[in-house]
Amino acid sequence: MIQPGTRNLITDVPGLLVGQAEDVNARTGVTVLTADVPFAAVADVRGGAPGTRDVEALNPVSLVDGIDAITLSGGSAFGLDAPSGVQSVLRAQGRGFQIAPGAPRVPVVSGAILFDLANGGDKNWGDEPPYRALGAAAMTRAARDFALGNAGAGYGAMAGAYKGGLGSASAVGGDGIHVGALVAVNSVGSPVIPGTDLFWAFPFEQSGEFGGRYPVGPLPPMTQAMPDDMKGAAAAGANTTIAIVATDVALPRIALQRVAIMAADGFARALRPVHTPLDGDLLFAVSTAANTQMPANPYVVMRIGSMAADCLARAVARGVYEARTIGPLISYRDRFQKMREGRR
Repeated sequence: MIQPGTRNLITDVPGLLVGQAEDVNARTGVTVLTADVPFAAVADVRGGAPGTRDVEALNPVSLVDGIDAITLSGGSAFGLDAPSGVQSVLRAQGRGFQIAPGAPRVPVVSGAILFDLANGGDKNWGDEPPYRALGAAAMTRAARDFALGNAGAGYGAMAGAYKGGLGSASAVGGDGIHVGALVAVNSVGSPVIPGTDLFWAFPFEQSGEFGGRYPVGPLPPMTQAMPDDMKGAAAAGANTTIAIVATDVALPRIALQRVAIMAADGFARALRPVHTPLDGDLLFAVSTAANTQMPANPYVVMRIGSMAADCLARAVARGVYEARTIGPLISYRDRFQKMREGRR
């Protein structure tokens, strides 16, 4: 029996916290995932136009076994300043990797960015982009409860032709395995099945978490053509869906890498097309190791990876469903509500 956790958020995984901050005028924001103690993390890059910071440090052969935080940020390359703001807060807390006796501790913060520079917000921020300050603010707000939709890194995002957003979901197995996903959806591809108002992820929905819309009668024939509701001005580097999946099971990083590979299929269950040359799709996988009783054997790793892929698909749809219209960025709910009214 697998069901959502109490919050249906990634913070249902014991030990995790999420903080967010937005610049409403610039239509952008930052989301930070952290924990009270360092946690194991790896990354899996699927898109053709990624933007990252300190991701190579997550390679299982690298020195650092645990990191202190992960940032998801808007702002394209400007957003790579966000981890610096997070680091400043962590250092003030005395956290970080001890490189040498007597040397300052160095907080390890990896990050990924999405492109939201063309969403109509005021990007005339002068010599100081807002992302370092947003990263620091998000870190200070880290908690178990957080907002979805127009929040954090999802504030200025677009998912195909729809307002994108910040999504999350969780799953708890009957044996106590906890899994969660957190995602900022800013894809070229569409989250909606052509000719319907159904999310591609609808088979995985739990308790009406993204509208409870299911097929009435047969679905339209699937076409191999590109969806009409893709992002209209698709361009290299102008997109990206960035995500984190998490578990409480204590996994070695090589096993966690397999979870990341499996979990990335959640993108394909929720968006079409996906992992294009124009997207920078990237997924982090983390383990808090709070559950030390579950063995890290291949079967358990397989179960966690499968649960994580389903959670990610649900989180993508939740992020789009919870988003609200901002100016010309029309939300899923507003778009289909107008269509339904037009059919009356």
